[in-house]
Amino acid sequence: MEPIIETHDLTRRFGDLIAVDHLNLAVAQGEIFGLVGPDGAGKTTTLRMLCGLMDPTEGSARVAGHDVVRESRAVKDQIGYMAQRFGLYGDLTVEENMVFYADLFGIPRAERERLTVEMLRMTRMEPFRARQGGRLSGGMKQKLALMCTLLHRPRILFLDEPTNGVDPVSRRDFWAILYQLLKDGITIFMTTAYLDEAERCNRVGLMHKGKLIRLAPPDVMKRETDTPTLEAAFIKTIREVEAA
Repeated sequence: MEPIIETHDLTRRFGDLIAVDHLNLAVAQGEIFGLVGPDGAGKTTTLRMLCGLMDPTEGSARVAGHDVVRESRAVKDQIGYMAQRFGLYGDLTVEENMVFYADLFGIPRAERERLTVEMLRMTRMEPFRARQGGRLSGGMKQKLALMCTLLHRPRILFLDEPTNGVDPVSRRDFWAILYQLLKDGITIFMTTAYLDEAERCNRVGLMHKGKLIRLAPPDVMKRETDTPTLEAAFIKTIREVEAA
């Protein structure tokens, strides 16, 4: 089966800085893939290129069968992207935020109402539907961001450190939601700075200074290294992530 996400020598430069350096990877449909690395490793830049929000300097990428540069509109129709700072409106309620994003996606009223009820139930946010976004806890804000991202039923969900700064209970709830989405057939591509979260993924890519230095299932990555150089880079990167 053709990968639902695939890159070939994907590269992004900012002047003399190489943020992403000839990245090659393939993600299967229905997989949860985690990209791990410290700040500055190139994780967010990679996500933005895969979402068609930033053009690569070199190389190519295909998402859901579409080229991210030539067919960026088609890519955006198939994906949901949840950035580290999602654009919620603090003076709108949970439900009003969802209505706003449903209107942006052009979702018909009847479908919007059905999806709102379904999403609120899935995330256990029903008791808070009338609460203003600015009065939500960090975990609730992330749940609301996820609901808004899912309203148009994307095939692929891109999440940029979705539980960064969220309390442990909310992180657990968030992961329960992600597992439900996997059962529904949604592919998840996420970045994270939490090693325990990386262990929940099907496969993990370890990035360091723009390069993908290891790609394997998390249990394999924990017990194996290929070379002393890779081992040293792996340990250094893990320490940087844990200290972040």
